[in-house]
Amino acid sequence: MSQKVLLNHNEVNIILHRLACQLVEKHSNFSNTVLIGLQPRGKFLANRLKDLLKSEYNISELQSGFLDITFYRDDFRRTSKVLEASTTEMNCIVEDKNVVFIDDVLYTGRSIRAALTAIQSYGRPSSIELLILIDRRFSRHLPIQPDYRGRQVDAIDNEKVIVNWKELHGEDAVYLLKQ
Repeated sequence: MSQKVLLNHNEVNIILHRLACQLVEKHSNFSNTVLIGLQPRGKFLANRLKDLLKSEYNISELQSGFLDITFYRDDFRRTSKVLEASTTEMNCIVEDKNVVFIDDVLYTGRSIRAALTAIQSYGRPSSIELLILIDRRFSRHLPIQPDYRGRQVDAIDNEKVIVNWKELHGEDAVYLLKQ
């Protein structure tokens, strides 16, 4: 198995700042916007963006949450492996809000489809956008595209994109693993 560095710490930091700028351009003061990190791995990206928006862009009233999609997935009963659900933390209402789903890697699109179903339990947003760090554009099973993308990666099916976060792995980096 070989490993290639797609993004190092500095490149991840630059992308995070660019994504934060794009959000500010579109949502201005965020008064009608909710950032929702998709559990488990979108939580780290959502927290980073939230911290950047507060510290660098003085967005003080930022609504956010974390959505677990485990039991909304269309493949959750197709494996003998016991699934471990994450915690949903939704301390805000999404009714008539602009929702931004945040996840680390967009691969087949199935996680996003599950999130679209899961969010309905919390209201009907006026719009939903998708922000992702890595877009694996050649592996989509569903017609889902990001509104905000950190980087596009042309990975084939036997390759895996791994996102490491400082909070979880001790480093910010993105790797491409070839099996």
